[in-house]
Amino acid sequence: MKNQVAKIIPGGVAKRRWRRVALRHQRQATNLTQQADQKIEKLLIRRFDRLISVRRFVLLWVLLFVLLFAATIVQLRALPPYYQTLQPASGGLYSEGLIGSFTNANPLYASGTADVAISRLVFSGLFGYDNNNTLVGNLAHDWQVNPTGKQYTVNLKRNITWQDGQPFTADDVVFTYQTIQNIEAQSLLYTNWQGITVTKLGPYTVTFDLPNQLTAFPYALTNGIVPKHLLKDIAPQQLRSASFNTSPIGTGPFEWKFVEVTGVSNADRQQRMALSAFKDYWGGRPKLDGFSVTTFSDDKHLITAFKDKQLNAMSGLESRPDELANDSNLEVYTTPETAAVMSFFNNSRAPLNDVKVRQALVSGVNRKQVATLSQYANKLVDSPLLKGQLGYDPSITQMAYNPGSANQLLDQAGWARDASGQRSKAGQPLTISLSSQDTVAYTRTAQFLQEEWGKLGIKVNVHYYSGDDLQSVVIAGHDYDALLHGISIGVDPDVFAFWHSSQASVSSQGRLNISEYKSTAADQALEAGRTRSDQALRATKYHAFLAAWAQDAPALALYQPNFLYITRSPVYNYQRKVINTSADRFYNVNEWMVRQQHQNLN
Repeated sequence: MKNQVAKIIPGGVAKRRWRRVALRHQRQATNLTQQADQKIEKLLIRRFDRLISVRRFVLLWVLLFVLLFAATIVQLRALPPYYQTLQPASGGLYSEGLIGSFTNANPLYASGTADVAISRLVFSGLFGYDNNNTLVGNLAHDWQVNPTGKQYTVNLKRNITWQDGQPFTADDVVFTYQTIQNIEAQSLLYTNWQGITVTKLGPYTVTFDLPNQLTAFPYALTNGIVPKHLLKDIAPQQLRSASFNTSPIGTGPFEWKFVEVTGVSNADRQQRMALSAFKDYWGGRPKLDGFSVTTFSDDKHLITAFKDKQLNAMSGLESRPDELANDSNLEVYTTPETAAVMSFFNNSRAPLNDVKVRQALVSGVNRKQVATLSQYANKLVDSPLLKGQLGYDPSITQMAYNPGSANQLLDQAGWARDASGQRSKAGQPLTISLSSQDTVAYTRTAQFLQEEWGKLGIKVNVHYYSGDDLQSVVIAGHDYDALLHGISIGVDPDVFAFWHSSQASVSSQGRLNISEYKSTAADQALEAGRTRSDQALRATKYHAFLAAWAQDAPALALYQPNFLYITRSPVYNYQRKVINTSADRFYNVNEWMVRQQHQNLN
């Protein structure tokens, strides 16, 4: 048994030793764990806290840098006004809309608004009108007239090229006017050039020999010149339909690119003629990179396209559209035209063949109220010549407003009033048919005349026509009693075509004497006035014409219309002071700019 105990004790001792060893290892492990925790806390956790502090510090510096950078940018943006300013800049595309349709850009045939616009942009004339409406040389360098007043010599500018690179010379000028004189070419300018001899004196000199002295002749040299090298091989009778007319090449500021037609019906039809800047233009490369003209069938479609920002400008409207009244960005350029709107009396038709009736119609209208009918004030006209024009005399004008005198004149002419106030003679009522174009401005004026003449006991029936019908049917056939219409007088006071008796004939060009006015005194004065080169003497010669016109009252002069050019934003260098035709707005189109950029102050 002792042996058994002895055997057991050693086993227990070993077990206790094993436990002590295990406990010792456990304590060592615990110590190592504690030491590791201490090391982790010391080396990682505490440094992690410091890292967070460092990150906050770095973030604060980054934010400070961003703020300083932003402040610098703001300051730099604020500085330009002190050393820079917004100035017009070159470049950009420009799009203009107008009412009409494009058919022919050739200046020998261009007649409609769109045709003339494209022709003026692509071609150049010998002369043109500057922003003060003074005649200046374009392709012409200068001109002289000989002592007889019948020969004009024009010297051309040199180093001008056509848009295909060919040189422009006197050959082109002679070809242009000789083609106009050829009846087979059917140019619209044919009648004006009969009897004139055009001769080339040298590569850059041309003479024009006139059958009679004509002081206003230089004003006839503003039409575009066409290239001989491209048209000389086309038969004259085929020129009007030549492909050149819709793919033109000229010497103007813009060259033809293409035409684009959209729309199914006539009402929706649009034509866009695209042009690009001609870099070798004799007047200097245009500031605009491109110019396009888009045609519309009516005002509604034109205004809609403008509102949709498809256009930069609208040309030819009579007033600012009501739907654009609140658009503060709109620019409306109002330019007086050298034209006159009148009510022309057909002197060949009763009752207007009676001078007393015509005088009554003139003195019975309060013309001062006419100026209030338009959104933009029109200058009143009281003579066949415009105020400020050579020959105009403020002491020789049409009869002033005097309703008492108007009624007395009608009484003297035998037109008596009945109980209702209507005048009649021999059982026939005093009735006048007034023809007018169907536009807002003309309609308001026609209604005003109807009311004014109605007060005199005259029944006035107003008939409205489209512009084409009025021109081609009513005016062409002189089919009216009275006609409310505008005539383009121009810079020069030569109004021979509108008032000389020869121009009332069916055989005359255009039959522009639409009053069919015939007066020997007026004829003699008009003939004398257009043949005098001395300005003072010329003005004196017109006095007899003015006196006869005022006494005979062949028309009622009303107002000088305005040309409106409406743009989305300013068009820099568009500075027209007066205008002869709507296409004259393009005189300095090569200088137009629509963009702006900051530039240093000088």
